[in-house]
Formats: sequence, structure tokens, C-alpha cells
Amino acid sequence: MSKEIKEYGKEFTGAFKNVKYKDYKFKKNNKKPVFLESISQFKNLLNLKDGMTFSFHHHLRNGDYVLNMIMEYIHSLKIKDITIASSSFFPCHETIIKMMEDGTVKTLHGDYFSGPVAEAVSKGKCKQPVVITTHGGRPREIMENELPIDIAFIATPSVDKDGNGTGSQGPSNCGVLGYAIADSIMAKKVVLITDNIVSEINQKEIEFYNVDYVLKVDKIGDPKGIVSGTTQITKDPVGIKIAQKCAKVIENSGYYKEGFNFQTGAGGVSLAVAKELKEIMKRTGVKGGFASGGITDYLVEMLEEGYFKKLYDVQCFTVGATESIVKNKNHIKMTANEYANINNKNNIANKLDFVILGASEVDLNFNVNVTTGSDGVIIGGSGGHADTAAGAKVSIIVSKLVNSRRSVIVDRVRTISTPGETIDIIVTDRGIAINPKRTDLIENLSKIKSLDIVNIEELYRRAINLTGKPKKRKISDEVVAISKYRDGTILDLIYKV
Repeated sequence: MSKEIKEYGKEFTGAFKNVKYKDYKFKKNNKKPVFLESISQFKNLLNLKDGMTFSFHHHLRNGDYVLNMIMEYIHSLKIKDITIASSSFFPCHETIIKMMEDGTVKTLHGDYFSGPVAEAVSKGKCKQPVVITTHGGRPREIMENELPIDIAFIATPSVDKDGNGTGSQGPSNCGVLGYAIADSIMAKKVVLITDNIVSEINQKEIEFYNVDYVLKVDKIGDPKGIVSGTTQITKDPVGIKIAQKCAKVIENSGYYKEGFNFQTGAGGVSLAVAKELKEIMKRTGVKGGFASGGITDYLVEMLEEGYFKKLYDVQCFTVGATESIVKNKNHIKMTANEYANINNKNNIANKLDFVILGASEVDLNFNVNVTTGSDGVIIGGSGGHADTAAGAKVSIIVSKLVNSRRSVIVDRVRTISTPGETIDIIVTDRGIAINPKRTDLIENLSKIKSLDIVNIEELYRRAINLTGKPKKRKISDEVVAISKYRDGTILDLIYKV
């Protein structure tokens, strides 16, 4: 494996081995953007040609229209070998599969892949292996010129008459544009695509002097698409039981105290932990400092009720969150660089006390897979998983021990998304395992007998007793994707299915 990884870049050597704190400074100019009438003006103004890299963001999630709109136009021009660098890909982007097949698209670069595009990548439809990085790794790569962008096409819910942009105003309000800010600063050309031009905007995120062109279209997306199944609190009794155990782990960890900072990942059980934690905070009278990451209605409710002083929001997961960010001064927008760039000394991820995350697989070395299923098909990606696991004082995975007759604990994960050295606790419905290196957590939590603390080998044994030992699936030798850590090193390779 190691020899193969070296063919694609520098191999991962440790979660904190390559931290190089930087103070990013960029030269500003006073030019103002040109407002365009039609997408057909792009051909000459942008000098479109083969081999370029175009970037997009995913704040409209499965309601995004802009990536497809631009790529259909590129496809009509018969331009080839394009790299699409989007912060994420959703089922709504299915149209680019035909472009992967006919050579319009050479490869993809993103933090999260789901739906038909992910399946097409898994089947080797891209000419070159795609790159799957993290939400903090992407802005680092862009700002340090490891991912040069020719043109950033930024879906922007509102643009003012000077060319400044915001995500929190207009009919396609998505709340925040945190993942697009590095693109707006670093791309050679920046185009704002909007369906709402106004005299003034409410919360400026993109500066006019970074913008070359503004194009008004009929519609940039459907804001209802930002809500997906992964942003709903579970109603499953087993999931609720896991959430209750996790909240008890937090309370007794030794890190639960006044002003603690907290994040939940997307996922029904992860979000249910917030609900259970609120009950504990109500009982103990402890107030949190901030909650962060992708923001849901439940975290908004906790802010409004005073359980947390602030929300730091890099993407709104619900329509309610998009409304909150406009009216509540303590619901604060942040960029992806501010959120989780490993080389930004003040990144929010590093200030977390607790992060709650999901997993497709966890192995005996605590490595986590959130990128592929057991069949090898890509089902997601790190997003902020690896960033927050490394930054938080206590990182907790919540999962059923056995899901669809499969054990979540395996001897070796199919794909490493997050290295085991950054994972502290695994909470399941049939036992809790703590990373042996966290002797402080073992000491504190072992006192609570109802938590059923065991080592991860015992957790694996309990699962195998229920499911039997799974057969090893045959892996092809064709690499279709690269799993990158937030520092740019390579964690793993993903093979064709």
C-alpha cells in the first residue's frame, strides 16, 4: 500500500506532523466587476479552453442549480479535460456523469461525494483519480496554491450594485458562503452567479474587489434542497439510546464544564446527542461557549434559549438556520479557513471540547471510514470529520454496533477517512470503547458502571458473535480516488468496484 500511495503524493505520517501556521495576506485592488447579461458572454471574456479547473461551492446542497448550469454550457462548447473542484457533490449533480464519460470532465476534487456521481466515480468513470479531501484541507490547498483555480463560479444569493456578495439574502438564501471565500480570493477569475441584484446586502461575505464578473440568472437553486435526511434527529429507539449514552459520556468525561465548546456532525444519532445534552445542561446549570459547524434548527434553538453563547456557522443545514443567521448577532458566519484549516492557528475546530461524529466503519486501530461502504462504493467523504476529530479535546463516534447485519467495528477499515490517533471514544448500543492512549478518559469514565466500557477488541468480538466474521471482498487494482488528510498527505487509496 505504501509504495502505491507514493505514486500519488506524500504519505500520511501523523495528524500533527505537518502543521505550518501561516498568516495569509493577499493583495487587494480597487477594480469593480462587470455585470453581464448572458452566459454566452463567458466564451470570450473568460478565455475558456481545455484543461481548466473550475470551482463551485455546495451551500445549496441538493438544491444547487449552478454547477449543472455552467457545466452544461461548457459541454455545449465541446471543451475537454476539465477539473471540477467543488466543496461537495450531491445527487442533483448527476448530469456531469455524461461529461465524465465523454471527456469533458477529467477529474473531480471535493470534500464529500454522494449519489450517482459518487457511484460513477467508484466505477472508474473519471479519466483520472478524483481527490477527496476535508472541509479544512480544501481552503488550505487553495490558499497555499496546491489547488490552483482558473475560474470560480460562485452561486451567490444576493449581489449589491458594487458586486459584493452574500449568502443570507434573496429568494435563494442559503445562509452563509463559508466554503466559497477561499475560491473568491485565490481564483484567477471570479464570477458571481446570482438571481438577486439589490442596492444593498445585509452581511457582506464576498468583496467586490475579488470579483471579475456578475451574471444574473433566473434561479441559482432551491433553498429547500439544503435540508437532507442526514440533518434530521433520529426517532429510532436504538439511536436514541446511543445518544443518551453519549451525553452521559460527555457529562462524566472531565471536560464538561462551564463554557465548553461543542459540535455535532450531520447524522440522526449525532444530532440526537445535542437534544440529550440539552437535558443535562438544563439539569446541571452548565452553559456552553459555542456550538459550530453545519448548523441545524436544534442548535439555533439552544442558542436562543441561552444554552450556548454563540454559533459559528460554516454552512446552514436547515432553512431555520438561514433565517437565524440574519436576525441573531450571536449566530456568526465563518469561512472554511476559519473553521478548520490546519495551518490557521486560530481555527475553530482546534477550540472544540467535544465533537460528535458518525462512521461507516471503525477498525481496531480506531481508524474511521466515512468515505466508502463495505462494498467499496463511495458514499460520502470526510467533510469536517477529520478536521474536528483532530481539533477537539474529545472526539466521539456514535453508531449502532451492528447495522443491516454488518458490524461497524472491523479489523481494518475499507478506506481511512480519519486516522485513529485522533479518535477518542466509540459509543455503540452494545458497549463503549476508549482509545488506550486516552488514559484520562478511561479513568474518568470507568467509574460510571452503567456505561459498559470495554476495549475495542471486545466490542469487535461482540459484533462478530452477532454477524459472523465478514468475508474479505476482492479489490481491483485500479485506483479511482485518493483520500487526503487535511494537511495534504495521503491517507488511503480507493479502488474501482
